[in-house]
Order: sequence, then C-alpha cells, then structure tokens
Amino acid sequence: MANTWYQICQLCKDIRRLGKDEEGAALIEYTVLLGILVVAVIATIVAVGVWVNGKWTALQSKLSSLDFLQGTLA
Repeated sequence: MANTWYQICQLCKDIRRLGKDEEGAALIEYTVLLGILVVAVIATIVAVGVWVNGKWTALQSKLSSLDFLQGTLA
C-alpha cells in the first residue's frame, strides 16, 4: 500500500513539474481536451445505443401484436 501511495505522490510531482514547463503545460491542455472528446464520444455512443434499443423494442412489440405472427391467421 505504501508503494502505491509513493507512486501516486511521484505522479503528482511529475504533473506539477510538467505544468511549470511550457511544453508540459501544452501537453496537459491537449490531454484534457482529448479526455473531454473521449467522454463526449462515449456519451454519444451510449445515447445512440439507447435510442436504437428503444426503436427495436417498439418494432418488436408492434410485430408481436400482429395476428399472422401468432399463427391465428390460418
């Protein structure tokens, strides 16, 4: 556990050091921007998946309510 805490502290120090450097600051800005874009893409994929699932469920319920699919047409 102590080793993990040391690694976290070391990572925080490295991030602070990069923030003071101009190139490091730009790297952090681009990383944050990339993170925001990834979250937006994942949210869009989830939203589209929910929408498609709703459409398929509605289609399935409409099709199952038709008489010829239940075998009562014959």
